[in-house]
Amino acid sequence: MSCEAPPEEEAPGGEGGERQSEGGCYLALCARPVHFEKANPVNCVFFDEANKQVFAVRSGGATGVVVKGLEDKNPISFRMEDKGEVKCIKFSLGNKILAVQRTLKNVDFLNFIPDSPQLEYTQECKTKNANILGFCWTSSTEIVFITDQGIEFYQVVLPEKRSLKLLKNQSINVNWYMYCPESSVILLSTTVLGNVLQPFYFKSGTMSKLSKFEIELPAAPKSSKLSLSERDIALAMIYGQLYVLYLRHHSRTSNSTGAEVVLYHLPREGSCKKTHILKLNRTGKFALNVVDNLVVVHHQDTETSVIFDIKLKGEFDGTTTIHQFVLPPRSIQPYQIPVAGPASVTSQSPVPCKLYSSSWIVFQPDIIISASEGYLWNLQVKLEPVVNLLPDKGRLMDFLLQRKECKMVILAVCSQMLSEPGRGSLSVTATIFDKLNHEYKKYLEAEQSYTLVVEAGQSRSNLLLKRPVRTQAVIDQSDMYTHVLSVFTEKKEAPHKFTIAVLMEYIRSLNQFQIAVQHYLYELVIKTLVQHNLFYMLHQFLQYHVLSDSKPLACLLLSLESIYPPAHQLSLDMLKRLSTANDEIVEVLLSKHQVLAALRFIRGIGGHDSISARKFLDAAKQAEDDMLFYTIFRFFEQRNQRLRGNPSFTPGEHCEEHVTFFKQVFGEQALMKPTTF
Repeated sequence: MSCEAPPEEEAPGGEGGERQSEGGCYLALCARPVHFEKANPVNCVFFDEANKQVFAVRSGGATGVVVKGLEDKNPISFRMEDKGEVKCIKFSLGNKILAVQRTLKNVDFLNFIPDSPQLEYTQECKTKNANILGFCWTSSTEIVFITDQGIEFYQVVLPEKRSLKLLKNQSINVNWYMYCPESSVILLSTTVLGNVLQPFYFKSGTMSKLSKFEIELPAAPKSSKLSLSERDIALAMIYGQLYVLYLRHHSRTSNSTGAEVVLYHLPREGSCKKTHILKLNRTGKFALNVVDNLVVVHHQDTETSVIFDIKLKGEFDGTTTIHQFVLPPRSIQPYQIPVAGPASVTSQSPVPCKLYSSSWIVFQPDIIISASEGYLWNLQVKLEPVVNLLPDKGRLMDFLLQRKECKMVILAVCSQMLSEPGRGSLSVTATIFDKLNHEYKKYLEAEQSYTLVVEAGQSRSNLLLKRPVRTQAVIDQSDMYTHVLSVFTEKKEAPHKFTIAVLMEYIRSLNQFQIAVQHYLYELVIKTLVQHNLFYMLHQFLQYHVLSDSKPLACLLLSLESIYPPAHQLSLDMLKRLSTANDEIVEVLLSKHQVLAALRFIRGIGGHDSISARKFLDAAKQAEDDMLFYTIFRFFEQRNQRLRGNPSFTPGEHCEEHVTFFKQVFGEQALMKPTTF
């Protein structure tokens, strides 16, 4: 079932043409559509909303049926006997059983199971004098017939036995129906006016009747005839919840012009409530899609579409939230239809597709079909153009954080926010960091809770517990460091005070959400301070513990001693507070070729009499600095003299190669002579 396809085409040059020239299309048809044979007198086209498949049925199936889906690598082709006009055709979930409706009284079935005879079998509807409006597969073996007098829920007991068993039926007058496969809910329109809707939920052989509800019509109907059309209703999952979307062409309030989309939240338990109103501010004929949790409303008169995000803040009137569209109206991005045929022919330029064509039909959540051109597309949201269409950075970030493919766009926005010419204020930057870290913290807490439960070995609850999914909205410290902050500091475009303020703002935000700050962020702060000779600020940050103690940070400070002597003592103080193993610190410094810093550190803690001379001489030699090697060699000669009364190395110290190297470079006369008293 679909909302109304956008109606008659408008001559070019109207409002749609103006909108198009403004650019920034944020909606696009997918690059690889499903191509099928166009609808014509011989070929009938059907769409199955559960499997998202298009059926092209030629001559009632006698000259072939071709089934194609967006996910299907290989189309399914078969023939079937022409037993009259096909009204409805669908595969069960998994494509094992085909169901075909040709009359108002029964549905035919055909097994597509390997090594099973392909004989048809039939199921008549049980209710006397009832006409079948259609059917829906709810699983690989369960099917629901919807008649004008109710619904009948069947199970194909054993496909090879070719028989169906009635599981449950419900009598109710039905005008039309709608099915949402993502939630396994069928919605029935009942009563004379058609505005009382009765939902049913299906799961593994059970049928549950949910609370019925009434759709508020724009005004009291003048006659007692069907007033709510299925064209004005859509059923879709938005942010994991099921909603009924009602396209109300005239607002109930007299002071409001234009149509609106009213959202009714339909929970599994409890009553259905009107929760959101989406203001369209225009009249005409519309069509609805839901893409990436956004409600997309197409308007054919202007050949534009708008999007709504019910998670964004709207105007709350006590019961419902009223939303305006997030972005200005834009057309779907122009689409070129490739020319099919032999290679010699395909050199022709592609044909532009007529967007918002009268032959378009939309299906939920994101399907657009052009039966006249033989194409099925997914509608997609493009996030890059949104960045320039939504100037409020806070609202932009709220919008982006809810989208599936958002990470790289969010990081690009952060980089853009810190760069000229569009540099944001520090308060805007702080707001963005807080929004990102709020999402980051939510994920860390969920991950921690999961780990605790798993470690506790609560096997029963483990069956229900799922590991938290890390969405693209989780921007962690390494993402920010790699893509934004390190690049920002390297560019050196901004005044250094602003650069340091931005780094400290990010650290402040992490602390606010009680997220442990990674040492590389502190290192970035220190390096930036050193680059600008802001040693007094560095000293204050360390003294007042603005930069948290860590081993890598202490090593970095030790390496700064040559340009800022107090850094040595600051580093030692930090290491003492950390109570870190001193050997480890020496290893870290030596690995960074900070040989003198390592030696000074070991002297500072009084461990220089017991350290391995060879380890230090190895590191000094690797540094390929002769004067450094000389200094280190001389230090250990002096230590040997002081401890043993002789500057020579003992065989146990394994320093023979270093003594040879020293002689080669500086000459034997440079060796220290034993001192005698």
